[in-house]
Amino acid sequence: MAVASLGEIIWVIGLVAWYVIRYPFERRARRVRIVAGGRSSSDTVGLASALLGLAILPGFYVATGIPAAADHPASVWSVALGTIIFCSALWIFRMSHKELGRNWSITLEIRERHELVSAGPYALVRHPMYTSFLLMGLGQLFLLPNWVAGISGLIGFAALFLLRVDKEERMMLENLGSQYRDYMERTKRIFPYLY
Repeated sequence: MAVASLGEIIWVIGLVAWYVIRYPFERRARRVRIVAGGRSSSDTVGLASALLGLAILPGFYVATGIPAAADHPASVWSVALGTIIFCSALWIFRMSHKELGRNWSITLEIRERHELVSAGPYALVRHPMYTSFLLMGLGQLFLLPNWVAGISGLIGFAALFLLRVDKEERMMLENLGSQYRDYMERTKRIFPYLY
Protein backbone atom coordinates (compact mmCIF):
# COMPACT_ATOMS: atom_id res chain seq x y z
CA MET A 1 0.00 0.00 0.00
CA ALA A 2 1.30 3.44 -0.91
CA VAL A 3 2.16 5.83 1.92
CA ALA A 4 -0.21 8.46 0.47
CA SER A 5 -3.11 5.99 0.50
CA LEU A 6 -2.32 5.02 4.09
CA GLY A 7 -2.47 8.68 5.15
CA GLU A 8 -5.82 9.10 3.39
CA ILE A 9 -7.25 5.95 5.04
CA ILE A 10 -6.11 7.13 8.47
CA TRP A 11 -7.71 10.53 7.82
CA VAL A 12 -11.03 8.88 6.86
CA ILE A 13 -10.94 6.64 9.95
CA GLY A 14 -10.20 9.72 12.07
CA LEU A 15 -13.14 11.61 10.60
CA VAL A 16 -15.47 8.66 11.26
CA ALA A 17 -14.14 8.44 14.84
CA TRP A 18 -14.79 12.18 15.26
CA TYR A 19 -18.44 11.66 14.30
CA VAL A 20 -18.80 8.58 16.52
CA ILE A 21 -17.53 10.65 19.47
CA ARG A 22 -19.81 13.61 18.69
CA TYR A 23 -23.08 11.82 17.87
CA PRO A 24 -24.24 10.69 21.36
CA PHE A 25 -23.55 14.14 22.82
CA GLU A 26 -25.45 15.77 19.98
CA ARG A 27 -28.47 13.53 20.67
CA ARG A 28 -28.39 14.22 24.41
CA ALA A 29 -28.01 17.97 23.88
CA ARG A 30 -31.32 18.12 22.02
CA ARG A 31 -33.10 17.08 25.22
CA VAL A 32 -31.74 19.97 27.33
CA ARG A 33 -33.59 23.27 27.08
CA ILE A 34 -31.69 26.29 25.71
CA VAL A 35 -32.03 29.41 27.85
CA ALA A 36 -29.72 31.89 26.06
CA GLY A 37 -27.74 32.35 22.88
CA GLY A 38 -28.39 30.94 19.46
CA ARG A 39 -26.98 30.80 16.00
CA SER A 40 -25.87 34.02 14.35
CA SER A 41 -24.74 34.54 10.77
CA SER A 42 -21.07 34.66 11.83
CA ASP A 43 -21.57 31.46 13.82
CA THR A 44 -23.02 29.79 10.72
CA VAL A 45 -20.11 31.01 8.57
CA GLY A 46 -17.59 29.74 11.14
CA LEU A 47 -19.21 26.31 11.39
CA ALA A 48 -19.53 26.06 7.60
CA SER A 49 -15.85 27.03 7.18
CA ALA A 50 -14.77 24.36 9.65
CA LEU A 51 -16.95 21.75 7.95
CA LEU A 52 -15.64 22.73 4.53
CA GLY A 53 -11.98 22.72 5.60
CA LEU A 54 -11.97 19.73 7.93
CA ALA A 55 -14.37 17.42 6.09
CA ILE A 56 -15.82 18.41 2.70
CA LEU A 57 -12.78 19.67 0.80
CA PRO A 58 -10.38 16.97 2.08
CA GLY A 59 -13.10 14.33 1.63
CA PHE A 60 -13.52 15.43 -1.98
CA TYR A 61 -9.75 15.17 -2.46
CA VAL A 62 -9.60 11.69 -0.93
CA ALA A 63 -12.52 10.52 -3.11
CA THR A 64 -11.39 12.09 -6.40
CA GLY A 65 -7.72 13.08 -6.17
CA ILE A 66 -8.66 16.63 -7.19
CA PRO A 67 -6.77 19.00 -7.20
CA ALA A 68 -3.94 16.70 -8.27
CA ALA A 69 -1.78 19.69 -9.27
CA ALA A 70 -1.37 20.47 -5.55
CA ASP A 71 -0.11 16.98 -4.64
CA HIS A 72 3.29 16.55 -3.01
CA PRO A 73 5.20 13.39 -2.11
CA ALA A 74 3.97 11.57 0.99
CA SER A 75 6.45 10.26 3.52
CA VAL A 76 6.27 7.69 6.30
CA TRP A 77 7.34 10.25 8.93
CA SER A 78 4.60 12.65 7.80
CA VAL A 79 1.88 10.00 8.03
CA ALA A 80 3.20 8.80 11.41
CA LEU A 81 3.28 12.34 12.79
CA GLY A 82 -0.15 13.12 11.33
CA THR A 83 -1.57 9.98 12.93
CA ILE A 84 -0.20 10.91 16.36
CA ILE A 85 -1.50 14.49 16.09
CA PHE A 86 -4.93 13.40 14.82
CA CYS A 87 -5.26 10.78 17.58
CA SER A 88 -4.33 13.43 20.15
CA ALA A 89 -7.03 15.68 18.70
CA LEU A 90 -9.62 12.93 19.01
CA TRP A 91 -8.62 12.23 22.61
CA ILE A 92 -8.97 15.93 23.55
CA PHE A 93 -12.25 16.10 21.61
CA ARG A 94 -13.64 13.11 23.54
CA MET A 95 -12.47 14.41 26.92
CA SER A 96 -13.95 17.85 26.18
CA HIS A 97 -17.35 16.37 25.38
CA LYS A 98 -17.21 14.11 28.43
CA GLU A 99 -16.45 17.00 30.78
CA LEU A 100 -19.05 19.32 29.24
CA GLY A 101 -21.78 16.70 29.40
CA ARG A 102 -25.19 18.37 29.30
CA ASN A 103 -23.58 21.83 28.82
CA TRP A 104 -22.36 20.96 25.32
CA SER A 105 -23.87 22.67 22.29
CA ILE A 106 -22.80 22.92 18.66
CA THR A 107 -23.78 26.61 18.59
CA LEU A 108 -23.23 29.37 21.13
CA GLU A 109 -25.94 28.51 23.63
CA ILE A 110 -26.45 28.41 27.36
CA ARG A 111 -28.36 25.33 28.47
CA GLU A 112 -30.73 24.99 31.38
CA ARG A 113 -28.76 24.66 34.67
CA HIS A 114 -25.56 25.59 32.79
CA GLU A 115 -22.49 25.52 35.00
CA LEU A 116 -18.81 26.27 34.65
CA VAL A 117 -16.73 23.24 33.70
CA SER A 118 -13.12 23.48 34.87
CA ALA A 119 -12.05 19.82 35.14
CA GLY A 120 -10.18 17.58 32.71
CA PRO A 121 -8.83 19.53 29.73
CA TYR A 122 -10.78 22.57 30.95
CA ALA A 123 -8.38 22.81 33.88
CA LEU A 124 -5.64 23.78 31.40
CA VAL A 125 -7.48 25.72 28.68
CA ARG A 126 -10.87 27.39 28.33
CA HIS A 127 -11.55 26.01 24.86
CA PRO A 128 -10.08 22.51 24.48
CA MET A 129 -12.56 21.69 21.73
CA TYR A 130 -10.95 24.41 19.61
CA THR A 131 -7.58 22.92 20.54
CA SER A 132 -8.81 19.59 19.19
CA PHE A 133 -9.94 21.22 15.92
CA LEU A 134 -6.56 22.90 15.56
CA LEU A 135 -4.82 19.55 16.08
CA MET A 136 -7.18 17.87 13.62
CA GLY A 137 -6.26 20.46 11.02
CA LEU A 138 -2.57 19.99 11.74
CA GLY A 139 -2.91 16.21 11.58
CA GLN A 140 -4.76 16.57 8.27
CA LEU A 141 -1.88 18.66 6.91
CA PHE A 142 0.54 15.79 7.59
CA LEU A 143 -1.81 12.96 6.54
CA LEU A 144 -2.98 14.28 3.17
CA PRO A 145 -0.23 14.81 0.58
CA ASN A 146 -1.96 17.75 -1.08
CA TRP A 147 -1.32 21.40 -0.29
CA VAL A 148 -4.96 22.46 -0.79
CA ALA A 149 -6.68 19.57 1.03
CA GLY A 150 -3.97 19.44 3.67
CA ILE A 151 -4.06 23.09 4.71
CA SER A 152 -7.83 23.54 4.37
CA GLY A 153 -8.37 22.15 7.87
CA LEU A 154 -6.19 24.81 9.47
CA ILE A 155 -7.96 27.52 7.48
CA GLY A 156 -11.37 26.16 8.48
CA PHE A 157 -10.31 26.02 12.12
CA ALA A 158 -8.99 29.60 11.99
CA ALA A 159 -12.27 30.90 10.56
CA LEU A 160 -14.32 29.12 13.22
CA PHE A 161 -12.06 30.23 16.04
CA LEU A 162 -11.81 33.87 14.98
CA LEU A 163 -15.55 34.21 14.38
CA ARG A 164 -16.66 32.54 17.61
CA VAL A 165 -14.24 32.62 20.53
CA ASP A 166 -14.74 36.26 21.57
CA LYS A 167 -18.54 35.91 21.36
CA GLU A 168 -18.41 32.68 23.32
CA GLU A 169 -16.37 34.27 26.09
CA ARG A 170 -18.68 37.31 26.25
CA MET A 171 -21.67 34.99 26.53
CA MET A 172 -20.03 33.04 29.35
CA LEU A 173 -19.15 36.26 31.18
CA GLU A 174 -22.73 37.51 30.86
CA ASN A 175 -24.15 34.26 32.22
CA LEU A 176 -21.52 33.16 34.75
CA GLY A 177 -20.07 36.57 35.74
CA SER A 178 -17.16 36.67 38.16
CA GLN A 179 -16.93 32.89 38.26
CA TYR A 180 -15.98 32.86 34.58
CA ARG A 181 -13.78 35.97 34.94
CA ASP A 182 -11.75 34.17 37.65
CA TYR A 183 -11.55 31.11 35.41
CA MET A 184 -10.24 33.29 32.56
CA GLU A 185 -7.48 34.64 34.81
CA ARG A 186 -6.15 31.18 35.66
CA THR A 187 -6.41 29.54 32.21
CA LYS A 188 -5.36 30.25 28.63
CA ARG A 189 -7.61 30.00 25.59
CA ILE A 190 -6.32 27.01 23.60
CA PHE A 191 -2.61 26.46 24.47
CA PRO A 192 -1.77 25.67 28.10
CA TYR A 193 0.46 28.39 29.61
CA LEU A 194 0.81 30.22 26.24
CA TYR A 195 -2.43 31.50 24.67
